[in-house]
Amino acid sequence: MTIPDLLQDTPGPDPAEMAGNPSPEERADYVVRRLAQFIRDGRTIEGMPYKQWEQMAQTEIANAVADAENNMMRDDMVSKRLLFTTGAALVTIGFWGTAFAFDKAHYLLTAIVCGVAGIVLLAVAAEWRVRKYLKGRQARRRAETLSRVEDLNRRIRKMEKELEKEAEGLEKALKVATRSWGGKKRA
Repeated sequence: MTIPDLLQDTPGPDPAEMAGNPSPEERADYVVRRLAQFIRDGRTIEGMPYKQWEQMAQTEIANAVADAENNMMRDDMVSKRLLFTTGAALVTIGFWGTAFAFDKAHYLLTAIVCGVAGIVLLAVAAEWRVRKYLKGRQARRRAETLSRVEDLNRRIRKMEKELEKEAEGLEKALKVATRSWGGKKRA
């Protein structure tokens, strides 16, 4: 998406499409929108200094990349924990099942150990699902926020156009008023 495209009234991403982590395109779109906001906020008659814009752009891009890396590391940590717990639970159940099969362990003890291993495995798997649900919820919130920002941007652009039209109308009215006075100054 280019800056001219950004300045047009285009709908944002569909909240249903933003499940889980944002895609690289969504991150790039967010960075472009933030940069456009910086440019709009920093507008002066002379314009925004290039060094300031460059610094803001670098900060936003670095934040987006760091956020993507952190999300990836968190996902890896949860996956490794699930794999480790699954392996430990299977080894525990296998060991105690074998001990039980050779009549070397008591029924109740084997059942308790295998039950605890299963419960721990279930808890870790449930945590994985809960994290996935929370990520989806966070993505929906992010989509809603982006939608509100886009709506606000559209309203600001509309207000700017209205103010420009009003200013033009007032300038014309002022010219007409000065002409009707004959351009004479009052003392």
